[in-house]
Amino acid sequence: MNEYINNFFSFPELINEISARFVALGVVLLSIPTLLLLLNNSNYVYIFLSCLVYGFLARVSSGPKISPLALFVTKFLVPKLNRPENLVPGPPKRFAQAIGLIFSIFTTVFFLLGFNVIAISLISILIVFASLESFLGFCAGCKVFKFLMHIGLIPNNICERCANYKF
Repeated sequence: MNEYINNFFSFPELINEISARFVALGVVLLSIPTLLLLLNNSNYVYIFLSCLVYGFLARVSSGPKISPLALFVTKFLVPKLNRPENLVPGPPKRFAQAIGLIFSIFTTVFFLLGFNVIAISLISILIVFASLESFLGFCAGCKVFKFLMHIGLIPNNICERCANYKF
């Protein structure tokens, strides 16, 4: 049972870059209406914020296993494209998802507290960085991860592949 739980709450060592970019596109497509609802101070924003928080939490905790967006991308969309995989290290992508989780949680908290300008700013930043990943393949979280490894805040054994990988 313990091994099952450990396997369930694991993240892949390698990630298909194409899948990661499509998941980022899904985040952009979910975040834009969230931003519009925040701008209009609509109560429907809770639905979108909940989806964002859950999606990031699901991907951080167990990769694509329980994220509807990641499951759709990895099991349906990307296989239909029939393109060769481009495998990249998983831990930096997990780190980037964790940053997205933090941003989506804080967006929700600031909206609940009535600090709409801060919530709007945070969701806008999330849109920018998810767009960079999706459209340009630039993973800012991966760059931060690599920097934190370089200065020793993240030990090399967390991602041995990352030490030699160019992000």
